[in-house]
Amino acid sequence: MPTIRVLIVEDEPLIAEDIRDCLTNVDYSVVAVAHNMEQALAALKKEVPDLALLDINLGKNMDGLEIAKVINEEFYIPFIFLTSYSNRPVIEKAKVTRPMGYIMKPFDERDLYSSIEIALYNFSQGSRPRHFNVESLNQRLETPLTEREFEILKDIYEGNTNKQLAAKHFVSVNTIKTHIQNIYDKLDVHSRAEAIAKLRELLS
Repeated sequence: MPTIRVLIVEDEPLIAEDIRDCLTNVDYSVVAVAHNMEQALAALKKEVPDLALLDINLGKNMDGLEIAKVINEEFYIPFIFLTSYSNRPVIEKAKVTRPMGYIMKPFDERDLYSSIEIALYNFSQGSRPRHFNVESLNQRLETPLTEREFEILKDIYEGNTNKQLAAKHFVSVNTIKTHIQNIYDKLDVHSRAEAIAKLRELLS
């Protein structure tokens, strides 16, 4: 399903389910919930999400920081720390991993939503190809994008959810999902993160 897909890494099952409920109440899809580093890395290798929510402290270790390093080295996705740690040494360690956000527990649903949207937007803007236009892109694709598909692709870059895209383009969410799936097929990708990486490759 072409929605924004999120990986939750949280060692407290009740908190993890609370986060899952918050995300599924809006236009997000939870691809997996991991309670430790091993599960998180396995989930990433199985299906790369569009964004990861990482608890820093998993059990007795700060494995969230290690997962962040692996994401930076092997996966091209944004991540947000969702943690109860606010002391300076931990923040300094977290900062060097270049997270797209840092949310303190207990979190507010609105803070979570806004942080995810800002993270997706900032991530996409930082990776935007220099010559991002439909002509340059279609020259590199076997099946060209339509003008409407390209406009939706640009809005995906802005971090818009399917509901936001539907409102902007005056169509139903199902129509947007159909357009996004067509875009994925033409780019030969399966997620927003893969689409961004593919465009960087095609237009670099």
